[in-house]
Amino acid sequence: MNDPYEGNILTQGLGPILSRQQALTMLLYLPPPPRDVGKVPKHIRMHHLMQLRDFHIPSVEGGRLIETIDLMIRPNYRYRDPKSAKTWRELNAEPTAHKTPRAPATAAVVVGHSGSGKTEAILRGLNLYPQQIIAHESFPHMVGKHVQMVWQSIDVPATGRAVDLAANLMIAWDATMQRYFPGAPNRFEAAIANNRRNGQKLLDEWRQVASSHFLGLLHLDEVQNFFRLQSLEKRRKHAKAAESMELSIVEDQCLKWILTLTNTWQIPLLLSGTPDGIGALTKRLSNLERFVSSGYHQFPLFEDATSPIFFEGFLKQLANYQFVQKRLEVTPDFASQIIELTGGVPRIIIALWIAAHRIAFERKEDSLRIEDFIRASATYLAPIAPAISALRSKDPQRMSRYEDLVARDDGFWSTFWSSVGSI
Repeated sequence: MNDPYEGNILTQGLGPILSRQQALTMLLYLPPPPRDVGKVPKHIRMHHLMQLRDFHIPSVEGGRLIETIDLMIRPNYRYRDPKSAKTWRELNAEPTAHKTPRAPATAAVVVGHSGSGKTEAILRGLNLYPQQIIAHESFPHMVGKHVQMVWQSIDVPATGRAVDLAANLMIAWDATMQRYFPGAPNRFEAAIANNRRNGQKLLDEWRQVASSHFLGLLHLDEVQNFFRLQSLEKRRKHAKAAESMELSIVEDQCLKWILTLTNTWQIPLLLSGTPDGIGALTKRLSNLERFVSSGYHQFPLFEDATSPIFFEGFLKQLANYQFVQKRLEVTPDFASQIIELTGGVPRIIIALWIAAHRIAFERKEDSLRIEDFIRASATYLAPIAPAISALRSKDPQRMSRYEDLVARDDGFWSTFWSSVGSI
């Protein structure tokens, strides 16, 4: 009675249905705090400090997002129960012959500026499931073993083209299979290596494999890449324009395919991206209704330095990670300074915290000062100062001009230290 999906082999390996509080507790990650720092050389402390890259305090919106993801995967598996012969008939049907009286698969949208934590929240949420791949020793209507893919997450390619989207999907699929089954053949190796690739055919080939392995959810990140943004130079020239810049679709084929994915093939879809990309994606009402059928989650930046969510919930937790003997007191003035220097972007706040320690470690006195944060902002974070200023201004024109300067997770950290010389 407690399991609404009892008897469905597709939900048996998903783990228990979590309450929001249970999910938030599991998502929280605080690295080990500093101890006896006076006995640890500063160059060693710096390596301990780098653990802050994994610092994660889930938001209430993050908890809602976990609920959305679970409400997309589990109920959809009820419609695709492999015990039903109808499920297999539909899997093998041609798109034109595929008919179903039920509603399309659900979709949801996650939006936030680069660095707001949306992608991190999604990936951490997906990893709450015990396994990304479930290996079944036996499976209905099949002889022998079968593999179920619970979720897959990829970035929309920078080109926005169907052929590259298909390649990303195929490479990610094979990489996941290799991780679980080392030495297994790469299912899509030949398709990717073909010099005369057809985007639509590749997408359909991936979809057929994903459907037969009962993919529970597909996450497409960086959806703004589906659209062509005007060059930075042109955006600067139009900075004072009254109207907002229009984003043009790179290939309409991609959007048609993802609509078919939910409408015809019943694969739940989670889309995430920056406000400009999500705005372009949902511009037409028909798309908006489909893409937010299961939820719309906005990850805002920190704006109010006095907000308990920021001051008590985030900054004071972060302040426990002062790898100095003379600690800096966390005051409202200091909180305001952090917001001013970072635009309230969580990832940039962490980066500034790390950089300020590097500045502080140059002094003989073992302390952390507000001045260290100001200097770190003017040096290590100088390349993204225009983006921070634009975010602080709340001017849509300025924000659209500099959105691309706030690089996403991997790119941000890979270039963070290389952007300046030694201090």
